[in-house]
Amino acid sequence: MKERPSVETLVQGILNQDRYILSRAITLIESQLPDDRQAAEQLLTQLLPHTGNSFRIGITGVPGVGKSTFIDQLGKRYIEEGHKVAVLAVDPSSPIHGGSILGDKTRMNYLASRTEAFIRPSAAGETLGGVGSKTLETLLLCEAAGYTRILIETVGVGQSEVLVQGMTDFFLLLLLPGAGDELQGIKKGIVEMADGIVIHKADPNQLDKARKAKTEYQQALHLLPLRSDQWIPEIVLVSSLYDSGWNNLMEYLAKYHTFVLQEDRLENRRKQQLLQWMDNQLKDTLWLHFRNNPEVILNWDGIHSAVKSESISVSEGVRKLLSFVEINNSYR
Repeated sequence: MKERPSVETLVQGILNQDRYILSRAITLIESQLPDDRQAAEQLLTQLLPHTGNSFRIGITGVPGVGKSTFIDQLGKRYIEEGHKVAVLAVDPSSPIHGGSILGDKTRMNYLASRTEAFIRPSAAGETLGGVGSKTLETLLLCEAAGYTRILIETVGVGQSEVLVQGMTDFFLLLLLPGAGDELQGIKKGIVEMADGIVIHKADPNQLDKARKAKTEYQQALHLLPLRSDQWIPEIVLVSSLYDSGWNNLMEYLAKYHTFVLQEDRLENRRKQQLLQWMDNQLKDTLWLHFRNNPEVILNWDGIHSAVKSESISVSEGVRKLLSFVEINNSYR
């Protein structure tokens, strides 16, 4: 096993835009070992002054919408504009085996071949919201390494996309041509969070369906309350296969970026996101602290069995488990 580089080595390597060192640093960030966690905190503290200079885009969508292909094409256009692009692709982990596909590089042929791009697949694990528990910290490392466009591909888990919206500047929802049943299946909350909607795969043979879907989605958007920042999301038709609609989308993204840079909108949004992310990290940390408690581990199965057999109530089961940890003082 290779010895972990020092924090100083990692900091200098990242600032020098060393991709290998960046990968090692992300591995450190993702580690759950106590010594690594302490080193990771030191690393982030030293790099924070070098972060914040990117445009962060979260991308989600219905199954089969072609997120990876879309991201490959979007990243290509940003590279052509002179940007360095980082893709944080979060794969679904198996709830049974804990495995992860991690096959995004094979679906992003252009970006995988470019030195201006950095693709980091990571498993979502048990984290809610379709993003890995260390996604925001990884994002900050990429910013410190000079990546000016950060694209986050989410699992696409439906109603749990709040977290990715809570760490990005622009939240993009990808949909397929043909509304109808699909429109009924989309949670209202996701549409409300979207800063923009793309109807992907709007190929020539699907154009009529795509236009009809656009009309229906526009009608749905009009039913939503006006956003506090006054931004009105729009719907863009895009075909990656036929390379159409991309100029409209790039202009739309640039328009939004200009919008949020005005009147401190971006700064205020990111400050609020940091507080939200701290709350999320706190919840995750408390759960790990609770779940790894030796007494909880020892009594977990027994109390679960008692609840399942209805010999004790759910509330009593909770109280019994919490009685093994100090945080239960106020609960009792």
